[in-house]
Amino acid sequence: MRSLAPALLAAALGAGCASMAPTLQLPAPPVAARYPDVPTAAASALEPSGLGWRDAFGDPALLALIDQALANSRDLRSATLRVAEAQAAYGIQRADARPTLALSAEAARALTPGDLNITRQPLTAGQYQVGLGLAAWELDFWGRVRSLQDSALQSYLATDAARRALTLSLVAQVAQGWLELRELDERLALARAAVDSRNESLHIFKRRFEVGAASRLELAQVRTLASQAQALAAQLQQQRAARAHALVQLVGTPTELVAAARPLDDAAVVLPLAAGLPSELLARRPDIAAAEHRLRAANANIGAARAAFFPRIALTASFGTASAELAGLFDGGSRAWTFAPSLTLPLFDRGRREAGLALAEVRRDLAVADYEKTIQAAFREVADALSAQRWLAEQTGIQREALQAQAERARLARLRYDAGATNFLEVLDAQRDLLAAEQQLVQTRRTLLAARTTLYAALGGGAAMFATATPAP
Repeated sequence: MRSLAPALLAAALGAGCASMAPTLQLPAPPVAARYPDVPTAAASALEPSGLGWRDAFGDPALLALIDQALANSRDLRSATLRVAEAQAAYGIQRADARPTLALSAEAARALTPGDLNITRQPLTAGQYQVGLGLAAWELDFWGRVRSLQDSALQSYLATDAARRALTLSLVAQVAQGWLELRELDERLALARAAVDSRNESLHIFKRRFEVGAASRLELAQVRTLASQAQALAAQLQQQRAARAHALVQLVGTPTELVAAARPLDDAAVVLPLAAGLPSELLARRPDIAAAEHRLRAANANIGAARAAFFPRIALTASFGTASAELAGLFDGGSRAWTFAPSLTLPLFDRGRREAGLALAEVRRDLAVADYEKTIQAAFREVADALSAQRWLAEQTGIQREALQAQAERARLARLRYDAGATNFLEVLDAQRDLLAAEQQLVQTRRTLLAARTTLYAALGGGAAMFATATPAP
């Protein structure tokens, strides 16, 4: 074994050659250097990368729903299991780079007939062997095993980044669904208040019609106004039920979604965020990180495909004792060893290796295109959210003023009618427009808050705080 050790040591030292994968140069982000039509960020704007979702959303009911979704989402559970699967696959590939030692023990007894041996007498013989063996350890002179290991590592990291992206998306989806539910609660409360008010007016006009103080046309107009409010309330109730069912499915467990007793609070979601530069998305967005890891995995596979053109050298060796008798297995002179290096180089494979290399290069190019496309999609999401946030804030201000004007118009129309200066049709139109303005303002406010939530997710806010996999050394 002393003569075998130098050979094994020299082989091991020569097996750490560099990978034959090409040097990867990430393409420049195929987007503009700045987001379009974005005002200068306020000094109080928050940094999204350090803002966890518990800090981004302030309503306790929303936080409880997000907690439930993270604990019960089947999609997130599947993503976590895929990370564990990729980690195990990486562990298997990493183990291939190291020699495998196995302890073996063999015992055999055989009877040979007399006509098959030189003594012409039946012969019973035995063989006993105990040894420590090294089985087909590939010496990675060309970096094939190392390239496969790098590819498995990058695939593992890509899967974990995809899990973090899904987690961030789930948080944003729950927040969006909750905002929609709160919007419907507030709109339904306004509609029910309108129903109560118009039913009271209908009751008054019925009495006035009975005493001849109101015409049949005016009574029909008031009844129409009440019916419209009732229809709107029923429609909103149906929409709320559907939205609640979708939110329960998203949360992943049965939960009671009680109607909110107060209007939607603008402080319930994340405050204004500092968008930064598009280049910062490369570090913030987990889906971009996943695309980059997939690109690196595809690039490493090129190294393995290139190494396939060179000889594959493997070592098989064993050291132990052997004897024809069990009692003499550990006696002096029973030492036994084998050393069997092997070299394999396909000479003719009908273009298999060339096709394998071409396939690896095409997949690398596809990964580049996917990486660039992911960056472009992220840029658009941020730009859309910034634009929506800016213009929805302006729309909200305009609609608040319009609502005040509509409320004043409805008040004056009622005074004019009571004074006999106009017919009830003017009151009808004013009240109908007032209810529509109230509903529209609630919708726009919710859309503005949803744009803030979308921007938080688009900027990758908080994704770095989700548990990140640490690869084994």
